[in-house]
Amino acid sequence: MLRAAVILLFVANVLVFAWNKGWVAGVSPNSPRLDQQINPERLSLLNQKAVTQLAARSCLELGPLIGDELLKRANAALAGAGIPASAIEATAVNSGGVWALATIKMPSKDFRERKEDTYRSAKIAFEPLQGFPDEQPTLVLSKHDSEAAAQAALDGMTKRNYKGLRVMRLQEPLQQTTLRLARLDGTQTGKLNALANPPWGEKRKDCAIEAPAEASAASAANGVGSGASR
Repeated sequence: MLRAAVILLFVANVLVFAWNKGWVAGVSPNSPRLDQQINPERLSLLNQKAVTQLAARSCLELGPLIGDELLKRANAALAGAGIPASAIEATAVNSGGVWALATIKMPSKDFRERKEDTYRSAKIAFEPLQGFPDEQPTLVLSKHDSEAAAQAALDGMTKRNYKGLRVMRLQEPLQQTTLRLARLDGTQTGKLNALANPPWGEKRKDCAIEAPAEASAASAANGVGSGASR
């Protein structure tokens, strides 16, 4: 009898030790899962206005945003409004820059006047070059969205025996990015509306809301089931 009691006491001690270590089914007192449990006293119920805002859905397109710096500022503003990066669809387009068919830098006032008279006589439009102090005076005959187009214009003028012309790059190629926020809730939209001087300025418009993939799949499944029942 005494031997059985000793064995039972030993087994009980082993079970208590194993339970404290989390080696048996259930949750031990020291389990990290206890730290992650929901504390009911910390919960608060949403009022009807908050529920309505969360249920509302809208779609917005912001941009185009020109350059990397403006894009970084826009993403930071969206993060501050509680919009995760996973909810932002970015579409980038690279512009080809601006190229010009222009005269060489004209060495004197007399040279410039003769050039202008020549172009006027031939009814060739021109304008003074703007924004390049080291290239003054220079005349711009045409502007193009690619270097190839500007070079073609130069080749055409060369065949007509016009001298002293060149291709100039007036503006570097730029990246333009549009941000699409497909499923904003009312709270997120409110925070965006409250932003003062947002990076995208007035470049904002509504877009069509896309149905969630899960809803579409459920609809398709229901349609198949209905067809089968017929």
